[in-house]
Amino acid sequence: MALNQGKISFLELPTPLQFLPSISKDLGIQLYIKRDDLTSYGMGGNKLRKLEYYLHDAKAKGATLLMTVGGAQTNHGRLTASVAAKYGMKCAILALDDYPGELSSNLLLDRIMGAEVFLKKQEKGCPYEAQLQNLIDQVRRRYEAAGEKVYFIPMGGSGEVGVPGYYDCAVELAQQQSAMGLPACKLLVAVGSMGTYMGLFTGIFNEKLNLDLQGIAIAPFYKDPADHALEYYKNVAAYYGLSELPTRQDFAIRNDYTFGGYNNAVKEVREAIYYLARREGILLDPCYTGKAFYGLMDLVEKGSIAQGETVIFLHTGGQPGLNGPNHRLAMETELMDGIHVM
Repeated sequence: MALNQGKISFLELPTPLQFLPSISKDLGIQLYIKRDDLTSYGMGGNKLRKLEYYLHDAKAKGATLLMTVGGAQTNHGRLTASVAAKYGMKCAILALDDYPGELSSNLLLDRIMGAEVFLKKQEKGCPYEAQLQNLIDQVRRRYEAAGEKVYFIPMGGSGEVGVPGYYDCAVELAQQQSAMGLPACKLLVAVGSMGTYMGLFTGIFNEKLNLDLQGIAIAPFYKDPADHALEYYKNVAAYYGLSELPTRQDFAIRNDYTFGGYNNAVKEVREAIYYLARREGILLDPCYTGKAFYGLMDLVEKGSIAQGETVIFLHTGGQPGLNGPNHRLAMETELMDGIHVM
């Protein structure tokens, strides 16, 4: 338990750290993949490490319902639904987003696990944050009037309470690195709401681990990701009483692989997904890990990742997103040439 915080342990850890021989040979690097897509419950994914800590806090406060926010196809929402189901709680997922036109992907899984999902179309001319807060307040009042005690979890589990989840993962990775005799490694991770990156950074920075953390932003959320990360860390340090502070230069987050949007359908990303699947039998998702893996390959091609270097790619899950209509329809068009109806 990182940072002396309590958690409810429901994961089977450590997750595997696997060598990718075919792609290592192709790219000329030593590439490993940390399989946090294989965590238990709700089809797996990185948010579960954070939810061990949020669940402990929620139970300690007597909560009966977990509420969170995200996009219509939020992975974090799906995994919050799975944890709520396992521990006999209700779950509400709120999205300031359009209904995608069908009940599929994470939306379908949310409902299978009993979560209620509230979708509200974003209004033009009103700040997103204000609209989201109004939706949160409205739904909270609805549940509280019915006698529920609501515990709110921020988008992606990206708040101070969730930071120890990936602090744990950083320490776990360093132990696997040592046991496998690996040298200093680059650690690449997709960056969305930044909670996973911040947990890893906090663990690496405070434990002085031999891991060079590199984030790849998957959407243009931050004009300057390093500035945002520094302010985020200052909040974490204040919350946990950490005395040593990093500088802005300690944060490495690339902002050049967003393709201009969040969860947008991108041909280059789909091709990266096909490549890993066909060379190693591992599926990525089109919103987070697909973009990050495309970034990894491009960084190798440009020489930013050197030949022979040892690299760990963190697989954060999200594969249900392959079935979201905006991605699935594009893939159906590209892949039908291999379907032979006899």
